[in-house]
Amino acid sequence: MERNFLPVCREDMLARGIEQFDFVYIIGDAYVDHPSFGHAIISRLLQAHGYSVGIISQPDWKDKGSIAIYGEPRLAFLVSAGNMDSMVNHYSVSKRPREKDSFTPGGKMGKRPDYATIVYGNLIRQTYKKTPILIGGVEASLRRLAHYDYWSNKVKRSILLDSGADILMYGMGEHSIIELAEALDSGLAVSDITFVAGTVYKTQKKEDIYDAIFLPEFEQVKADKHSYARSFYQQYCNTDPFSGKRLAEQYPGKIFVVQNPPARPLSQMEMDDVYALPFARTYHPSYEAMGGVPAISEVRFSLTSNRGCFGGCSFCALTFHQGRIIQSRSHESIVREAELLTKEADFKGYIHDVGGPTANFRFPACDKQMSKGVCADKQCLFPQPCKNLKADHKDYLKLLRKLRNIPGVKKVFIRSGIRFDYLLADNDRTFLRELCQYHVSGQLKVAPEHISDTVLEKMGKPNAAIYRQFAHEYQKMNEKLGKKQYLVPYLMSSHPGSTLQEAVELAEFLRDLGYMPQQVQDFYPTPSTISTCMYYTGLDPRTMQPVYVAHNPHEKAMQRALIQYRDPKNYELVKEALQKTGRTDLIGFDKNCLIPPRKIAEKKQSRPDERTKYKAKQKADRYMHKKRRRR
Repeated sequence: MERNFLPVCREDMLARGIEQFDFVYIIGDAYVDHPSFGHAIISRLLQAHGYSVGIISQPDWKDKGSIAIYGEPRLAFLVSAGNMDSMVNHYSVSKRPREKDSFTPGGKMGKRPDYATIVYGNLIRQTYKKTPILIGGVEASLRRLAHYDYWSNKVKRSILLDSGADILMYGMGEHSIIELAEALDSGLAVSDITFVAGTVYKTQKKEDIYDAIFLPEFEQVKADKHSYARSFYQQYCNTDPFSGKRLAEQYPGKIFVVQNPPARPLSQMEMDDVYALPFARTYHPSYEAMGGVPAISEVRFSLTSNRGCFGGCSFCALTFHQGRIIQSRSHESIVREAELLTKEADFKGYIHDVGGPTANFRFPACDKQMSKGVCADKQCLFPQPCKNLKADHKDYLKLLRKLRNIPGVKKVFIRSGIRFDYLLADNDRTFLRELCQYHVSGQLKVAPEHISDTVLEKMGKPNAAIYRQFAHEYQKMNEKLGKKQYLVPYLMSSHPGSTLQEAVELAEFLRDLGYMPQQVQDFYPTPSTISTCMYYTGLDPRTMQPVYVAHNPHEKAMQRALIQYRDPKNYELVKEALQKTGRTDLIGFDKNCLIPPRKIAEKKQSRPDERTKYKAKQKADRYMHKKRRRR
């Protein structure tokens, strides 16, 4: 398969006869020309509209010449930190440096700076004082207004101000980037481009901001957690492209950061066109000698069928980034891509995934969403499925059947996750049957996240009874099919609302299940989620009621240890947690106990040693007695 990449160095630029690029795109990831990477979609889309793009991947941020290899672009610099927020990419929830960067050649760490969008933006400004800078990607999108930053434990300004950029694109930027490109190409000054949906701009002219909700000023949300929570929830309720209002936030010096309403979702035809762009579908060949780019292994033989999520999990930033309206590709588009996969030399017959943020969402939750938008103050699935919800898997089933029948395809997996509450809301169990029969290989990973209804309510997840119902139906369906397949639940510790009591409740659930997870995810306060707002403010922004938050690292360690109570290394932490919660009834030898008493356990272990010594002495005495008798 012929693979044509965009230029990545000055030699590529000259070889193609390009004297000046329209756009120079600086990215914190390695250059991977695959539709699962945002920089690939934006650059290919610009190319399809006649604009030239030069890629600068992971420049040396200590050398301002590293962003000047092509000279000044004709229209603008584009800047993205990559597919992840750079701080999440660099640090674990305990703020320890990670050992591997999957978006860097060879998985090597240290190829991008902390707060990469800010660093790259200021690097450009050192050389190009007036050239427009447009920032985008997840890092920019989720930090577009004042936000709590977990790593510095501070409320930070809009990244638009700190990066020195002119315009920020948030969400999925296909509509925004083309409208911006056309406006710049027409000769408009970047300071006059204040009208593009899905963008954020800055101004000192309050009188020019029209039809906007003015959020509390930055200094106010920085000083007062109640103001922060209220401001955040106003933002959360204005993420819909049909009903969302323009938002404005004032900073010292009478600077206003203005967020335009979100861009409209892509139509199915538009989404098909995006995924039909001429992607090389892998990383640039210059990375081969370094071991390639690890992240490609997760997506190379996977298919994106949808975008957006109406699941409404409090700890997920999808509402802020992709939005709640589902956008999907046609069957024909997905089948064409699947047929391309079968022509890859190393394709073994297995499609690793067919999905998106949630695999079994294929269309908007209800009919009104594509004309009137989503409900600002209601969720589609939480606390119970809305009466207007269309729970129907027929279209997804047809798609999966078509993919299974493609010559060369042996198995089609579903790994991006299903919403089991949505599955149960569909009265037809055909999808559950075919899921178990064709799309699971031994284990199905699902995300109940917790088992305490108190915590689940804060998570925006269905109550525990729903998961138990699904687990029961999944087991019965596999028995009916004669298959031995299991559920692997994802669980989270220390989420806001979880005290040690709820952590013990989760441990008891795992005891009854007979399962101990190998890995546990501590709650990670990433930018712009409801859960992060709870973590910082101690308030649920939906109700403004207080929420318990575990901040102490030792308590968080106890909550995590309770989920893995069988691990001997966790014994002391589990024992302490049970003592603190008054649940010493769970220390003992009864089948319902989590751990045995250590002193008794130690005595039991020592007894065989004493008996061994006693028996050895008896044996020696008998030997000596026989020896004396022979004499």
